[in-house]
Amino acid sequence: MRMSRRLLIVGIVLACGTGAGMASDLMSVPVQSSAVAIPVGGEGYNWNGFYAGLYGVVQSSAERDVETGVGVEAGVNAQFDFFLVGGEVALQGLTGDTIDTAYGQVTGRGGVLITNDLLAYASAGYGMELTGTGESDLLAGGGIEYAINDALSVNAEYTRSFSIEGDNDKNQFTLGARFHF
Repeated sequence: MRMSRRLLIVGIVLACGTGAGMASDLMSVPVQSSAVAIPVGGEGYNWNGFYAGLYGVVQSSAERDVETGVGVEAGVNAQFDFFLVGGEVALQGLTGDTIDTAYGQVTGRGGVLITNDLLAYASAGYGMELTGTGESDLLAGGGIEYAINDALSVNAEYTRSFSIEGDNDKNQFTLGARFHF
């Protein structure tokens, strides 16, 4: 009996001690709401619209070795949240040891905005030699583009061409500037 009395007394003392602690007032912080929205990120660059650009090009192939040149391009972009789709036409002049070539291409591109002003994209399309042998190619590549301000961006792109007519697969690297309207 003594043991059960002791356990009963210890149980009552413990119950009373925790009950008093739980009966104290809880701290509360009043919640206030506001109709003003807090911006999560900056506005960023608007990639929608037309652009035109200039670029330098280096192209290598087994048949023609290394050619260098310059090109002009025009295109349009449409931005959906952080996705971008667009199309572009380009014309470039290439020169090597003894070969001078004009080359035209039509490509589509799709990309993802890494930040508000940095775009990573993939491209695919069709290219054709406008002088010389008249080779035609399927094009696949990708690149990055950085918006410096509202009117100017710079880009670097790699394109691999797969010959449709002819037998001269090419690797091409371009570095350029695009002016946005």
